[in-house]
Amino acid sequence: MKKGKYRKKNRRIKKVLFVSSLILFLMVLYGIVYSCREESGADFGMFNALFPTKRVGGLEVTEMYLTPNEYSRPQIPLKKVKGIVVHYTANPGTSAKNNRNYFEGLKDSKETYASSHYIIGLEGEIIQCIPLDEISYASNDRNVNTISIECCHNTKSGEFSNATYRSLVKLLAWLCGEYNLKENDIIRHYDITGKICPKYYVDHEEKWIELKNDVFAYIKEFGE
Repeated sequence: MKKGKYRKKNRRIKKVLFVSSLILFLMVLYGIVYSCREESGADFGMFNALFPTKRVGGLEVTEMYLTPNEYSRPQIPLKKVKGIVVHYTANPGTSAKNNRNYFEGLKDSKETYASSHYIIGLEGEIIQCIPLDEISYASNDRNVNTISIECCHNTKSGEFSNATYRSLVKLLAWLCGEYNLKENDIIRHYDITGKICPKYYVDHEEKWIELKNDVFAYIKEFGE
């Protein structure tokens, strides 16, 4: 009987040790993956559950709102939308998450005032940084009546990838439908201040015209 009790107790101890080891392993694994995710800006399935997602215009948008602060999310009301401003990040190869984290970090670095409502990544993923009823710091004098979209790009030319371009067209189409905007209401940062942004679509005027044509062709076909 004593031997039997000893075996049962030994098995219980082994089970406790196994479960404890498994929990520890999972905690370490989570820490490694989360750290890599923060460093690279990549997406890792279940870890995205930390942030809510929604569908707009056939697109999945991840809401990663900036912390309210003076430098990137001042929470000034955006009372009326009269346009949408397209930008490029000017950081070749960086992800939507990287750029969102830069905006978030301004509350601590206080180096400048900058943000955007949306950032579209290299694979077409979309992060929303600021609610659409608040201004962003992206378009100078037009911050008070426009929605801003930053687009990631792989090269110094500033040309958007096919995936980024498709998401931009769909997002612009949805926003135009939501706010009853026309073709001339889609503008570049360049059209406001003369800054070469988004670079590729300033350097290639015909591509900018083509982009707007694609937006309204999409609206006509899909009724966004």
